[in-house]
Amino acid sequence: MRKQMIENAAFEVAEQVRTVEDVIDAALSEIAELQGRMMRARSISGVGVRTGHDALQHVAGAFTALVEARGGMGDCHAALLTAKDAVPGLRTTSFGDAECPPSKASADLRIVA
Repeated sequence: MRKQMIENAAFEVAEQVRTVEDVIDAALSEIAELQGRMMRARSISGVGVRTGHDALQHVAGAFTALVEARGGMGDCHAALLTAKDAVPGLRTTSFGDAECPPSKASADLRIVA
């Protein structure tokens, strides 16, 4: 019973790590889209390059911070893989063919003619 509880807790942690990684990637994508829209808006409006520059710098800073967070989550993921060896019963536990649960968002990409 205790072994199952430990395995369940480890699986929940692994799923949450994956969720956080996916959320950070989605946020990075959204910020990149925002940056592009800001640049297009400035171009369409014909205002000077300094107009809105402070806002663009803040968005760029947020993007950089998320890139750092993404790397931190990658480091966390690796540290948890190492830490599982210290937990009795988890050394032989895996989730299917991999060490981590699969990402919830998976795409089946196909070439369409």
